[in-house]
Amino acid sequence: MLTITRIDRDDAHALIDAAIERSTQIGIPMCIAVADDSGYLVAFDRMDTAKPTSVSIAIDKAFTAAGARNPTSFYAKVSIPGGPAWGIDHSNDGHFTAIPGGIPVLHNDVVIGAIGISGGNSSQDDDVATYAVTHAGPLVGPPQTGGPHRAGTTSPREDEAR
Repeated sequence: MLTITRIDRDDAHALIDAAIERSTQIGIPMCIAVADDSGYLVAFDRMDTAKPTSVSIAIDKAFTAAGARNPTSFYAKVSIPGGPAWGIDHSNDGHFTAIPGGIPVLHNDVVIGAIGISGGNSSQDDDVATYAVTHAGPLVGPPQTGGPHRAGTTSPREDEAR
């Protein structure tokens, strides 16, 4: 039997509140999605005047960061033509995204969910997501910088290759 810790509504709304705070500071209305550890939507907010096209992008960023256990910015680097993850954005019925702005939410070094932000350019989205994860309260640790499943770890396949 597994014991699973996952983000709840209160924690999701704390992340949304922090994201709204940062979005207001930089003057860009955002769409904010929070997903559980499986990538399913827990909470969503579309700030007034945020782009309607950003709704599904924010949700896909949260899905990707939660399900893949990596920030979406990691995939932006490795999914370029010829890269090791080239074409990954066509997986999961097109919901996997390599656009920065999705960050896993950790609790005790375990991914319990993720936040996805869309509405600005990719660096603004990533900034708001990072701010939310680092300012939402004690539920989360620092955001990951990328890599196989968790920063500083290797995948079983990489371990076998050594």
